[in-house]
Amino acid sequence: MTERLYYTDPYVRSFEGTVDSTIERDGRTVVFLDRTAFYPTSGGQPFDTGTLGGARVVDVIDEEDGRVAHVLEHPALGGLAPGGRVACEINWTRRFDHMQQHTGQHVLSAAFDRRFGVRTVSFHLGGEVSTIDLAREMKPDEIAAAEADANRIVWEDRPVSIRFATKEEAATLPLRKESLRDGTLRLIDIEQWDLSACGGTHVARTGAIGVIAVAASERFKGGQRLTFACGGRALARFGSMRDTLAASVRLLSVLPHELPATIERLQNDAKDQKRSLVALQTELAVFRAAKIAETAELSRSGWVVLQSIDGDAQGLKSLAQALTEQPGFVVVLASAASPSLVVVARSADVQVSAQQLLTSLIAEFGGRGGGKPDLAQGGGLNAAAATILDKARTLLLS
Repeated sequence: MTERLYYTDPYVRSFEGTVDSTIERDGRTVVFLDRTAFYPTSGGQPFDTGTLGGARVVDVIDEEDGRVAHVLEHPALGGLAPGGRVACEINWTRRFDHMQQHTGQHVLSAAFDRRFGVRTVSFHLGGEVSTIDLAREMKPDEIAAAEADANRIVWEDRPVSIRFATKEEAATLPLRKESLRDGTLRLIDIEQWDLSACGGTHVARTGAIGVIAVAASERFKGGQRLTFACGGRALARFGSMRDTLAASVRLLSVLPHELPATIERLQNDAKDQKRSLVALQTELAVFRAAKIAETAELSRSGWVVLQSIDGDAQGLKSLAQALTEQPGFVVVLASAASPSLVVVARSADVQVSAQQLLTSLIAEFGGRGGGKPDLAQGGGLNAAAATILDKARTLLLS
């Protein structure tokens, strides 16, 4: 059983431990100490990193037998023999970040529980943001109210203490969530706000959380998942949003509050331009179709048009439809760019299936696509347009 220093003092940054044993696991050295300040992944919180005997700790694992395994990137230079003393250093930037996020989660979850009676089902502390899953979906104004309550507790700088209790003693306490663990429970007590069983690392006072900012929400498994950031992460996220906003304002030559209306106007303009482009392509296709029809080859199925076209999918489709408005045509158009776009179409009086012909080309050259007997299109065909058209000629004229 490893003595866990972070249980009583999460602010320990450096310590010395005695090596109990070492093993090799998956090509790496794993060290077991008599005591440790390294937090292993558990309870939604990731592991600590740092150094052990000068070697970088890349993972910390909570073993089933109660020991803590320290996985090293490379073997330490010395002092790893059983009984040897080894100096260890915690990556404090990472640790303190986790402390801010985890204590912030307790404060935020308690806010939803106290104001709305909504429980937190699960918690995950990620590399950039953290999430809590709530038991029911919340309205935007409810989320804002809970966020405001949580930040009030942060700014009141309430003490956060660590207590221990037996399971029987804990049963008499106002825990936010019943613990299913047996034996002695470690409790995190945020003064007159939240009492929860937790093995994670936490700040000593709520003021150290800095700020709690809910960044996003989404429906999740019948409830709601909230993404949030605390302290340094919230500041970094604000900086990123500030820079993005400044760049957008500069590029669009508008004031910040004008951005939503400007983006909406640009979207509407883009839709109008797309509609105009489609109309122009359709009009142009009529004129191009007359010229291309002159290259048609006669087959048992009708007049066959095989052409490489420099255009996008909509352009190829408009041209194929213009050609097949005339009776007796089968059209195969391939884009000049590779991988190729292919459009196959037929006139109403022709029996060839455009869908089957496209399927044969895809079977030969890869890609994907589909359609109907009179019109089909595909993309990602891995061959030059000339090669694809030669194959289509063979299928149609043989």
